Amino acid sequence: MTDNPSVLRQRIRDKAAELHPRIVETRRDIHMHPELSFQEFRTTALVREHLLALGLKIEHEYLETGVVARLASGSDGERRPLVALRADMDALPVQEENGHDFCSVENGIMHACGHDMHTAILMGAAEILASMKDSLPGDVLFIFQPAEEKAPGGAVPLIEAGLFRHYSPSAMFALHCFPHILAGNVAVREGSLMAAADELYITVHGEGGHASAPHKASDPVLGAAHIVTAIQHLVSRVASPYEPAVVSISSIQGGNATNVIPGRVSMSGTMRSMNEELRTLLQTRLAGTVEHVAAGLGVRGELDIVVGYPVLVNDPETSRFVRAELEAFLGREHVEESEPLMTAEDFSSYLRHCPGTFIQLGTGRPIQERGDALHSPFFNPDESALRTGMEVMSCAALGWLEKSAGEG
Repeated sequence: MTDNPSVLRQRIRDKAAELHPRIVETRRDIHMHPELSFQEFRTTALVREHLLALGLKIEHEYLETGVVARLASGSDGERRPLVALRADMDALPVQEENGHDFCSVENGIMHACGHDMHTAILMGAAEILASMKDSLPGDVLFIFQPAEEKAPGGAVPLIEAGLFRHYSPSAMFALHCFPHILAGNVAVREGSLMAAADELYITVHGEGGHASAPHKASDPVLGAAHIVTAIQHLVSRVASPYEPAVVSISSIQGGNATNVIPGRVSMSGTMRSMNEELRTLLQTRLAGTVEHVAAGLGVRGELDIVVGYPVLVNDPETSRFVRAELEAFLGREHVEESEPLMTAEDFSSYLRHCPGTFIQLGTGRPIQERGDALHSPFFNPDESALRTGMEVMSCAALGWLEKSAGEG
């Protein structure tokens, strides 16, 4: 076994540089053939074939799509430290509007959030770590997860299917493309990084009638308007000014004629917070607001909350560790402090069972381009970040295994 940490890290650098052109092609292939949540059959087959060729053992078939594989560094039955690395695989219902020669061939579906990058990166990291298997002081669990983009996501059913009953990794790491961070850089944060996100569906029931005689109707449009205004107090008067929170109504539908008061108005939106206690309070107060504002205007309000991903809380120990590891590997100038985000991620569900860290991978360019935005039909990350991503995931796994083996 090679004990010199600097030699092993140089091997990671060299192998990542060697693999980069091929991983670019892999990413472009995945990008051309995007698949929606729980429909990632082609991507699953591609990943399985790659991992089997590396000699990895494909583990339990937890879900119809997605792959869980283990890189074993010792003999069967030997107790070794275990670290887990995760990538998400699904695309978004977005029509791509880029002009490059590897655009999506699937109408209305696009990898607009970088999951093609994440999958290709973890495939590359698996190859790097497999090439140095005899020097690893432990095992690596590779989790290629379906359905991150659509709540309730792929993490929860994977966990419910037995992931943590079969495996007990001492840490998990994942990364995500972020175009506001320059390619070649990463960002890390201890504690709360990304918000809890709940979907809101509000229906206001009234009694329709002629618009010229509103006094003979119960107007759900008026009720909906007052509800939209009233729920804004949840942020300004319920949430502490020191606690980030967002409540947004993003869709209102009701009626189709200028002279008819409709019988029903439907609204939908999102509620986000960085604190689980505040999240529960906002849910309760929102329900009361919808009910009582509607009743005060002679209509009936119904609220359905689809509970989404929890707050993503990076474990302090693993975050401090990976920051130091990446500062040593990439250079301190390339490791930034993450800012809290109101976007959501179902990696948060794993972190309720296992300590870990969600790393922001820079994919932006020095001069901002139209494609430097997640979920944009023009999303076009800097592919040099693929090499950085492979290095980051490999380095995090190796370093944590070294740490765990030393403590053992």
